Amino acid sequence: MAQNILMPALSPTMTEGKLAKWLKKEGDSVAAGDVIAEIETDKATMEFEAVDEGVIGKILVAEGTEGVQVNAPIAILLEEGDDASAAVAPAAAAPAAAPVPVAPAPVAAAPVAAAAPVAAQPVPMGAYGTRLFASPLARRIAKNAGLDLTKVAGSGPRGRIVKHDVEAALAAGVGKAAPAAPVAAAPAAAPAPVAAKPAPALKPMPWQSYTEHANTGMRKTIARRLAESKQTVPHFYLSVDIELDGLLALRKQLNDRPGADYKLSVNDFVIKACALALKKVPAANAMWTDEAILTFDEVDVSVAVATEAGLITPVIRNADRKGLSTISNEMKGLAKKARDGKLKPEEFQGGGFTISNLGMYGIKTFSAIINPPQSCILAVGAGEERVVVRDGAVAIRQMMTVTLSVDHRSVDGAVGAEFLGALKPLLEDPIQLML
Repeated sequence: MAQNILMPALSPTMTEGKLAKWLKKEGDSVAAGDVIAEIETDKATMEFEAVDEGVIGKILVAEGTEGVQVNAPIAILLEEGDDASAAVAPAAAAPAAAPVPVAPAPVAAAPVAAAAPVAAQPVPMGAYGTRLFASPLARRIAKNAGLDLTKVAGSGPRGRIVKHDVEAALAAGVGKAAPAAPVAAAPAAAPAPVAAKPAPALKPMPWQSYTEHANTGMRKTIARRLAESKQTVPHFYLSVDIELDGLLALRKQLNDRPGADYKLSVNDFVIKACALALKKVPAANAMWTDEAILTFDEVDVSVAVATEAGLITPVIRNADRKGLSTISNEMKGLAKKARDGKLKPEEFQGGGFTISNLGMYGIKTFSAIINPPQSCILAVGAGEERVVVRDGAVAIRQMMTVTLSVDHRSVDGAVGAEFLGALKPLLEDPIQLML
């Protein structure tokens, strides 16, 4: 018997996705567990496995289709032996029958009272509801001519009323306001607040040439979340300089060990040190909600990874309980899966603290945007030789600047400073990371 294969929900927040690629074609046999398609969510491209066996009778959604709603039919699966003619696309739901109008019962004639004047209804402005958008020039012309702008349809961007619309309405005699009856003088009402004008659509100048790169679902999600974070989360920033000479010496010693199956990076030490610092200062491992501040029991550290599709933050779970080599190998595996678009939702969701490292690009210092719903993100700069004073003498040391971005709703300045105070000695005396 034919059955529909539905668009899966591959993450808790997924409502639609892109059917990136079909790995089976019509007529192919599939078994339960076979990968039949690749689905692109807002964060990764994931494999979709069949849950039943049968034959792909008909593909309903072509690969490359974006915006496919969760639970929408994407293909038809036939049982072995079924005729291919059974693969009929599901019919669209029939529209509900319109109610039959009932003639009103006749009533005795009666004098009709004069109808009360009805206020003019504003003209809807597309997706922007009943808010009235008009250019300043159009408003001025309409005011001088006594024209009711709520009766004028706008032809400008986003339904905006422009000069041409007002002139056309005046020529057609539309929207002329009736003369107001004289009324007794009354105290002037406070002026109504003026609705904010929508931002004009961004576009290049006519003389600029460009190449267009369509925004992926992942890129749109990143843009939306970071804009919301910067606009709604009260950020503040704390920086500290860290001496790296001891860390670099220990790293070289460990990497040079015979038979080592790892290659430690400075970032691996930073991940481990942040995890131990969060254990010492659990108030920094927090999340803001309107009802309560939540402090996490586990130390799960997100690490920002740059991919062609955008930034994603795979998570090292229980980083405080893992050794440096485990963290290093796990991070390399997650970074590769991130760049290949193969991360599973549980591999990039649910971290409690984020690290963003631009040191490999030579960036000395920067301030990162918090990754909601987390409360902190650590921006790691490049290590470089600097002149410092040690015991009253000038010396040259390898130094690195880190900057902590903090959500002031859930983490106070003293807590942020306490976290950096715990982090600094762990990195400057990294043998503690081995204990």
